[in-house]
Amino acid sequence: MTDECIFCRILAGEIPCFKVYEDDDTLAFMDINPVHPGHVLVIPREHSANVFEVSDAAIAATAKSARRVAKAVRATLEPDGMNLLQCNGEAAAQSVQHFHMHVLPRAMNDGASLNWELKPGNMDAIGALADRIARALA
Repeated sequence: MTDECIFCRILAGEIPCFKVYEDDDTLAFMDINPVHPGHVLVIPREHSANVFEVSDAAIAATAKSARRVAKAVRATLEPDGMNLLQCNGEAAAQSVQHFHMHVLPRAMNDGASLNWELKPGNMDAIGALADRIARALA
């Protein structure tokens, strides 16, 4: 936990939130800057800045809670779709340096800029990059 982290301060009760779910490992609360109504943030109680630092236990607990919250959002709002989103770094629009997942209900043609156009890639380049990534995993 860090004093500078707004999510750590929410966990400590220093900053209020609209809590929707909590367990021993996670907290889920409404995003106060929602893309759409029903936008929920799920955070681990353990502080880590991003996916590269979060522990295996904390990422698993966060994903499990995000799925549980997503089911509740779906039952409540009946959206057309749902994104579970996790961002890392400024270029990916991460605004709080505490690992978290967004549960984001979606409507058809809602204008949210999360989706991208599907364009066929160069199969040779994709294959070569897959080999490089696989070697980094070995």
